[in-house]
Amino acid sequence: MPKAKVVDYGPLAGLIGTWTGDKGLDVAPEPDGIAESPYYETIVFDEGGDVDNADSQVLAIVPYTQIVTRKSNDEVFHHQVGYWLWDAREGVVIQTLTIPRAVSVVAGAQWTAPAGDGPIEIVVAAQRGGADWGIVESPFMRDNASTVSFEHRVTIQGGILRYTETTVLEIYGKTFDHTDGNQLTRQ
Repeated sequence: MPKAKVVDYGPLAGLIGTWTGDKGLDVAPEPDGIAESPYYETIVFDEGGDVDNADSQVLAIVPYTQIVTRKSNDEVFHHQVGYWLWDAREGVVIQTLTIPRAVSVVAGAQWTAPAGDGPIEIVVAAQRGGADWGIVESPFMRDNASTVSFEHRVTIQGGILRYTETTVLEIYGKTFDHTDGNQLTRQ
């Protein structure tokens, strides 16, 4: 019987599984100020195996789906799909994501392992026009709600995942930090 291939998911191994949380807060721009929306969500991270790029890069793949629902009316207001990727040789974590507003992000950064038994912390970032990590959006979004930068911070310890996400937008004639954050529990 053939031996199963072992995939090195590195810091992403702790993500794999289903996570739920109901402590989320979305702070979003409105024409006359800001809107704060408490939310609950489910994020499912799957083992995706690995892929070779040009016979010289191996990426471990963790596809995910994130469904975010407002507490006030139980309506889904954010549905995101993407991939977390680990390049073990270079020590780089990458997040690619697409949201159904015609915006896609490729964010990344070097990863440093924690000392001892500390939490796993992953931080990735991207900038519009970035040389390495970038943002692509439709002409409508560019002209009406352009994404300037993106940063995602994830901390995993035990069965708890915490994250904060900041998306800097140019919208309604101003620059705004659109933020999201939540604490989730592994199911």
